[in-house]
Formats: sequence, structure tokens, C-alpha cells
Amino acid sequence: MDFVSLIPQFGGLLWTLLAFVVALSIIVAIHEYGHYIVGRWSGIHADVFSLGFGPVIYSRHDKRGTKWQIALFPLGGYVKFKGDSNASGGKDEAAMNALPEAERRRTMNGAPLWARAATVAAGPVFNFVLSILVFTAIFMARGTVSEPITVGELRDLPIAQELRVGDEIVAIEGTAPPGFDEAEAFDAFLDALPEHESLDYTVLRDGAETVVAGPYVYPPIATQVVPRSAADDAGFRPGDVIRTIDGAPIFAFDQLRERVEGSDGASLDLTIWRDGEIVETTLTPRRTDEPQPDNSFRTVYRIGIVGGLFFEPATETPGVIDAFTSGVSQTGAIIQGSISGMWHMITGAISTCNLSGPIGIAETSGAMASQGTTNFIWFIAVLSTAVGLLNLFPIPVLDGGHLCFYAYEAVRGKPPSDRALRVLMSVGLVVILSVMVLGLTNDLFCP
Repeated sequence: MDFVSLIPQFGGLLWTLLAFVVALSIIVAIHEYGHYIVGRWSGIHADVFSLGFGPVIYSRHDKRGTKWQIALFPLGGYVKFKGDSNASGGKDEAAMNALPEAERRRTMNGAPLWARAATVAAGPVFNFVLSILVFTAIFMARGTVSEPITVGELRDLPIAQELRVGDEIVAIEGTAPPGFDEAEAFDAFLDALPEHESLDYTVLRDGAETVVAGPYVYPPIATQVVPRSAADDAGFRPGDVIRTIDGAPIFAFDQLRERVEGSDGASLDLTIWRDGEIVETTLTPRRTDEPQPDNSFRTVYRIGIVGGLFFEPATETPGVIDAFTSGVSQTGAIIQGSISGMWHMITGAISTCNLSGPIGIAETSGAMASQGTTNFIWFIAVLSTAVGLLNLFPIPVLDGGHLCFYAYEAVRGKPPSDRALRVLMSVGLVVILSVMVLGLTNDLFCP
């Protein structure tokens, strides 16, 4: 066996694992800190705050008596509150009975209902807050497209073009483009453009209008590569430009989309322009369930690349309120899409292969990290939203299950019996393990 040939694969595996551990650790730390800090504010004492499980590799006690520790296996974390029987909660009867009445108030099980509910809900809420703040920061860093549309940076393309950085685009093929914020009008404007390899651009340059030649507005360029997609597996990189499909030249992203959607899953031979060199590859489009505006799903064939304009538009920094509003909207869209996707999987409308397990999440973490810091941070925010939503599901052993127990207690005036809780927790554990097995199976056997 040639062990030297395994070094790149080994390095890629380490990179994937490192990215996964970093992403998961950040999300878990924020989630558990939400439980911890709101519990502390509510008068509930935390005995242990652990990042990871298993043997402890580092620990210290703070002035409040809480033990902060890092454990060997970084696949989660927990906060063990005073009076809990173990890391997953539960009442330590012997410890509770030994405490005086005043000290019982400082335990999770002895605290008022409002304090317990707030402490449990804080974990998912902190996940959502993390997502909103990250999205807000990214929207502010990326900025919004300036009006009028101005060339901020030209992409490398194998097509001659005469535009320059700073050109204000007055018209394309004689028609003035609408603003980027007018999504429907802008899409209609693009659809009306002739599909020619070269178009005439009227630009304002140095105070005077001039007509110059440039490529089609949306060329077949990969601005992003979707992790675990056909393009990712084929070695596509951001910046790759597709020149031919099965020998036929293309110059518009819509031409690429039409050929992929019409392939019916048959392999395609592609010629790619990459940094001045020609690369040939073959890939097979994959069936994909895509969400629609009406929350339904449409099954289409995709290769997994995201297109874009032939230039990066100039941007301006949005206001904090506008960026924050966009951050909230982005988080809400992820929640809505996740719920819709899960419901459609349950009803059989879409394939359960859309559910990823730990291997899939780890591979996506590594792929996003390799595409740049911003993409990786964006992925962390998306995953944080997913973790927060998952924990709110009304399944015993999850935060949502505990909140259901508290709602029952609020209505009935007493909590469920210990026997009922044990049975429900066992059922919840079976459900969670079943979902994990399904996700892992999908990682190993789904295309």
C-alpha cells in the first residue's frame, strides 16, 4: 500500500473533523450557557458546566462553586444543576431530602415553575440569538448593493469584456435595469435579455456615458459549491466556468440549468475553465427536493453550484436596524423551511434522504470551512438555528419535552408522576435514537 498517497485524504479527514468539532462546540457552548446564565439569574445553582462528555481533561471552580470543565469527547455538553441526579437532569431524591428548605429553592426541582421553564427555554433561545447576531454581522459586512448598480469587482472569465471597476450600469441592450431590491422586476428584466455570449452595456464612466461589450449577465460560473453535491464530489471550485456540456458550448447559467434539469439523471461531460486552464470532468445530476414559495417542494435535478453576476456589485453598509431585521428574517426562514421539510418527510411527500446525520453534518462543516471563513460562520449560524429548533420539539429528553411537562404542571397544579416521567423519557430516548440511526443510515447509503 502507498501510504504517501493517503496523506491528502488523511489531512482532509482531519480538517473535516476539526471543522465539525469547532462548529458543534460553539453551538453547544452557547446553548448550555443559555441554560446556565438564566438558571443563575433565576436563583438556580449550577454544580457543573461541561463542554463535552467523558473523562475530564481540564476543570476549574469559580467563586460561586460551579465546576467548569472540558471533557474528552466534544460531541455535546451539559449543565448539571443542584439536586440533579445526573447530567441529563432528573431528581436526586437522597440529595433533595437532605437539603434544608431554603437550599431546595436553589435546585432545579425545587425552584418555582417560572424559573424552571425560563431556564429550560433559554438554551434554544440563545441558539436563535446567536444565529440572528451572526447573520446581522454578515449582512453588515457584505453590505447591500449600491444604487445605481455599480461594478465593484470583475470576476475572472474566459470571455473578453470591456467593463471596468467603478462603472455605473445605465442600461443593458438599451434597457435600464431595475434595482436589486425589486426582485420580480429584476428577474423579468433578465428573462427579456437576448441570450447572446456578448451584450452591449451602457455605463457611466468618468462622468460620461459610453457603450462597451461585456459577457452575458449571468454566465455559467460557480460562485459557490454546495457541500456533498455532485459538483463538490467532482472537484468543482468557486470560480469555475462551464464552457461546454456534452460538447455543446454554453454561455448562460440558464442554459446550464436547462441541460441539468433535462438530463433525467444521466451523466454529463463538462469542460471547465479554471484559472486559465481547461479541465474536463463528468458528473451525474442528483434528484433534489427544493422548497417553493408556497411551502411545497419540487423535485428537480441539480449538480450543486450557485451562480452569480459576471461581476461583484459595489455595496454600501446597511444600518444596524436593517441588518438586524434581515438577520431575524433569515433565522425565521430557516425555521420555517426546516419545519416544512420535516413535515413533508413525515407525510412522504419528499425523501427522508433530506435528513443528514453526524457524518453528513461533519462533511458539510469541512466543506464550508474550506470555502472561507464567512461561509463557515454562516453555516454555524444555520446549524445553531437547527439545533435550537430541534430542542424545542415536544419530545421527552429534549428541552421542548420538559416545557410540555411544565405546561402540564401549570394546568394541573402538579407535575406528572415520577413513573410517568420515566416512561415518557424512555419513549423520547427511543425516538431520538431512531432519528439518529435514520440520519446515519442516510449518510452511508443515500446518493
